[in-house]
Amino acid sequence: MADAATTPRRRAWDALAAGSPFDVLVIGGGCSGLGVAVDAADRGLRVALVERDDFAAGSSSRSTKLVHGGVRYLQRGDVKLVREALHERGLLLRNAPHLCHRRRFVIPAWAWWERPWYGLGMKAYDALAGRLGLGPSRWLSREQALAALPNAKRDRLRGAITYEDGQFDDARLCVALARTAQERGAVLLNHAEVAALVHERGRVAGAEVQSGPLGHAVVRAEVVVNCTGPFSDGVLAMDRLGGGVPAGGLIAPSRGSHVVLDAAFLGGPDALMVPRTPDGRVLFAIPWHGRVVVGTTDEPLDHAPRDPRPSEQEVAFLLQTAAGVMEKAPGRADVRASFAGVRPLVRPAGAGTNTAKLSRDHTLRVSASGLITLAGGKWTTYRRMAEDAVDRVVELGGFHAPPCGTRRLPLHGAPAAREVAEPAGAFEPRDLFGSLAPALDELCRERPGWNQPLHPSLPHRVGEVAWAARHEMAETLEDALARRLRVTLLDVEAARASAAPAAAAMAAELGWDDAQQAAAEARFLATLPPAGAGPPAAVG
Repeated sequence: MADAATTPRRRAWDALAAGSPFDVLVIGGGCSGLGVAVDAADRGLRVALVERDDFAAGSSSRSTKLVHGGVRYLQRGDVKLVREALHERGLLLRNAPHLCHRRRFVIPAWAWWERPWYGLGMKAYDALAGRLGLGPSRWLSREQALAALPNAKRDRLRGAITYEDGQFDDARLCVALARTAQERGAVLLNHAEVAALVHERGRVAGAEVQSGPLGHAVVRAEVVVNCTGPFSDGVLAMDRLGGGVPAGGLIAPSRGSHVVLDAAFLGGPDALMVPRTPDGRVLFAIPWHGRVVVGTTDEPLDHAPRDPRPSEQEVAFLLQTAAGVMEKAPGRADVRASFAGVRPLVRPAGAGTNTAKLSRDHTLRVSASGLITLAGGKWTTYRRMAEDAVDRVVELGGFHAPPCGTRRLPLHGAPAAREVAEPAGAFEPRDLFGSLAPALDELCRERPGWNQPLHPSLPHRVGEVAWAARHEMAETLEDALARRLRVTLLDVEAARASAAPAAAAMAAELGWDDAQQAAAEARFLATLPPAGAGPPAAVG
């Protein structure tokens, strides 16, 4: 346990509050903000990043866990976005093979025309991937389809199409990005909120930052980048000299919800994709960390909540849709957990309320005050989004910096380079740490009990909580159990039972006394549904 005055968090705060200006201040610690921090720091710029909650606390930890081009976008004819995303998919699988891997997807065909029709579409998907493709799509017979998806509806099943795509752990990739930025000299701080923008000589010149017990500081920077996703309009509203929020708002938020089931509802390592649901979306059922994630929905919102929750109607819709394609149908009692994220879709002029039809491409907006806002986009293209934003930062700030170098930048923990990550097998959480796994094993042997399972139904060890506090900037139990270990997304009841041992591990690392440990445990439990309330329908 480190002395409070010498913790990484205190050192980061001291660097932010020292008064020396940075080249770039990034507001927002999701995938886009962290991507900007990595790219800018890799080019040699002095970078600071502040995040109001935790890294990836918002949309970036609540995705469908796919690194993909987007089959639905191909259906809509958005070829440019699909091609770009497939290229970025290939780079991600190469640069972070411990966190991103291949996964085979199966599209069942029940009508006579579906197998050739979907097969042609997937051949186009293969072609757009070019040299970074993961392998050709294939036709399957009925027998082969049932072998791949043992729980698929058998009645009238004619066969299937398979294709290769990417899968990842979104929040852990954000942690890897944060650590990569730090290794290149960036100063990052979570649980640090921007209270106001600082203006000097008609331009944005930094921000006033508040971070709980650490206090208040003015962080100055030549260029400020707004990467707050669904909350972009809130930062724009602070920019009184830059024009504020555009008429109607820049962001059209949309909620995407998911339910988490036991692995038996697929019965094998392949993922299921239904190309058209009753509401015109795509449904995925994907093996993930020993469970199955089923999603997603697209519900327009009038504002972006900090902790979005699935509605009962969305949970019912996902279960009903899954029941239509699964022989053993999931029911309400089979839901282990559920979660929802808010898509930060960019609202074009004159757009209607159907967020499903809005583009997933990203937008760069430079206000009259020089504030850069990076909005929209999708997880898979975070690196390209960051490259575009940092190019604009270099131009606006007049910096002498080299071109983007992140196309071949291994992320923190990446093992020896492989051209393409191997297909996923059985989930082993130790694999998520890549080259750091031996160091994790050593930490887990430091104290009695740390090498023991956190919970009988979870694949994590108690020591992984201590690692999150020591090395990954976890400050709260929710940081550790929701985003570093993903426990609350896998099994809410197991998360409840894990609170006490996890709090003890964090107390040992962060120096909490008994009262602080009890308070931390109580705050975490308050984020979960009450015990005995039935299946968890709304766990963020």
